[in-house]
Amino acid sequence: MKIGVIGAGHIGQALAKLAVAHENAVMISNSRGPETLKVLAADIGCSAGTSADAAAFGEVVILTVPFKKVFEIKSTLLEGKIVIDTNNYYPERDGRVTELDELRTTTSAMVARHFPGACVVKAFNAILAADLQIESINSFGSAKRSLPIAGDDKQAKQIVARLHHQFGFDVVDVGSLEDSWRFERAKPAYCIPLDVAGLKDAINKAERDIELPHGSWRR
Repeated sequence: MKIGVIGAGHIGQALAKLAVAHENAVMISNSRGPETLKVLAADIGCSAGTSADAAAFGEVVILTVPFKKVFEIKSTLLEGKIVIDTNNYYPERDGRVTELDELRTTTSAMVARHFPGACVVKAFNAILAADLQIESINSFGSAKRSLPIAGDDKQAKQIVARLHHQFGFDVVDVGSLEDSWRFERAKPAYCIPLDVAGLKDAINKAERDIELPHGSWRR
C-alpha cells in the first residue's frame, strides 16, 4: 500500500517506520519542507515531500499534525482519500474550542467537516508513540493489544483495520465519528494497553462528561 504521512512528529515517525517495516511505500511530510526530512526519511527508508506530495502519493493518508494545525490545511487537499486522523484535543496546546468544550461534536467529526471529500477514520490516537515501536508491540503478551477505530465509511474502516492487523494490533470498531469521543483524550481507553475484551470494557465505561485525571495515561 502507498501511505502518505502529513506530520513528522513522534506518532508520524512511528507509523511511518511500522508501515515501511511491513513493506508499504511511504512518503512523509511536514510544514517546513522536504529538505528538512532528508536524514529522517533515509533512516526510516521512505521518501519525503510536501504535504501536497504526500496527499497525492498516498492511497491512505495519515494526518498527524496538532489539532489546531489541521484547519490551516487546504480543505480540498485530501479529496478522495482515506484519511487516518490521529488527532487529540489538548486545550493548552490547541486553544479552547467551544464545540468540543460543550461536548457538541468530536475532534474527528470536525476534521471530516473540514475535509468533506475525504473518508476520515479516527485511529492511532489512543496509543503512545513509544508503544508503536515493533519491540513494544511484540512484547505485549499472548493476547494482542487492541486499538479502537471509528468512522462513517464502512469500506474505509475495513482498510484501516487491515493496516492495524498488519502492524500487529487487534481492532475494536467503536462506530461513527460522532462515537469517537469514547476513546478521545482522558477517557478510560485512551493510551491504556488493553486486549479486545479490556478495550471493549473501557469503551463501554466511557462517560461523555467525565475525564480521567490529566496525564494519568502516561506511564
